[in-house]
Amino acid sequence: MRPQPTKKRKKGEKMTISDRAKNIKPSQTLAINAQALKMKKEGKKVISFAAGEPDFDTPENIREKAISAIREGFTHYTASSGIIELKEAIVEKLKKDNEVEYKTSEIIVSNGAKQCLFNAILALADPGDEVLLPTPCWVSYTEQIKLAQATPVFIETNPQDAFKLSAEQVEKKISPRTKLLILNSPNNPTGTVYEPEELKKIAQLLLKYNIYCLCDEIYEKLIYDKAKHFTLASLSNEVKSKIILVNGVSKSYAMTGWRIGYAAAPEEIISGMSKIQDHSTSNPNSIAQKASVEALQGRQDTIEIMRETFDKRRKYMVEKLNEIEGVSCLLPSGAFYAFPDVRGILDKGIEYKGKKINNSFDLANFILQQAEVALVPGSDFEAEGFLRLSYATSLEDIQEGLDRIENILSY
Repeated sequence: MRPQPTKKRKKGEKMTISDRAKNIKPSQTLAINAQALKMKKEGKKVISFAAGEPDFDTPENIREKAISAIREGFTHYTASSGIIELKEAIVEKLKKDNEVEYKTSEIIVSNGAKQCLFNAILALADPGDEVLLPTPCWVSYTEQIKLAQATPVFIETNPQDAFKLSAEQVEKKISPRTKLLILNSPNNPTGTVYEPEELKKIAQLLLKYNIYCLCDEIYEKLIYDKAKHFTLASLSNEVKSKIILVNGVSKSYAMTGWRIGYAAAPEEIISGMSKIQDHSTSNPNSIAQKASVEALQGRQDTIEIMRETFDKRRKYMVEKLNEIEGVSCLLPSGAFYAFPDVRGILDKGIEYKGKKINNSFDLANFILQQAEVALVPGSDFEAEGFLRLSYATSLEDIQEGLDRIENILSY
């Protein structure tokens, strides 16, 4: 029998997009970026702090490996979940860097870490399930959860606690419908890096309540000062059975456009993720996979060069932001973002075009129009009253951009 539509359309009524598509929130980041591009085309010197990618070229040895793959004719379909050579390199990397052992059957390679995350949420969450999501959080987590017809349950963190989630906060939000917790360390947008002590407490909750944890570790290599990265799956085999570990080559090796991410998890979960990938995108780019083997197994000194450069920019940006009246900014421990609290600025009651600026999107737009500096409103990260500035741009641009911002906000 042919399935009946859930809604009956009236005769002559125009067909429209699905409720699923309608319910996805448009990105304020894209709106700001579109306006910035328009201004650049008009000849204005727009400085962008909106970038979520390193401003370095992909290292030469990795590029050369890709060229060799093309010359050797490695330009056809591969196994949907990735080539065995890359999976073996990932297994080796996880054992060496993160002290956790996986089999190749417990690894999937996808079109960026974003696809790994989406595959994992779709493979684990049923309609009506709840996914615990600490805020501030990366913009796509919320919408991916909604696309899976699950419910995001936000757990608010704050600057007084360095935006760190506690096990106590997690336990208060667990319900019979809780299926998954998402942890991102180092964090986008705050730069927070979690200590092992609190992660161990959270791990005990995973076992106690039989829930999974999706660990996004894409900024793993970009850590500063005394902070250290800790992988939850390394605690024990029991904890590891509850972890979906997601990483990739985009941030550490300046390979954002190559679109290679990977996940490690129990075989049953990886199998489910692979079936979803089979019927959506199939394999990630063959040439980029070969290049990623070189990224993981080749020279690693370029990571430290990039990290040291980011570190200098980080210190300058945060110091300068804290000199602006009404702005307060923590020194991030990882990634390449500053996440200043601008509620003091919003409280000033700035007016622009006859309208009072009382939210982060309007403030970001005001800064773009008046200072010609693009940045991202905190509301895109479920954190109203904040702004995200990337220091993945030259120190000269950082100096000029922050001077422009200070000039229009200090009056």
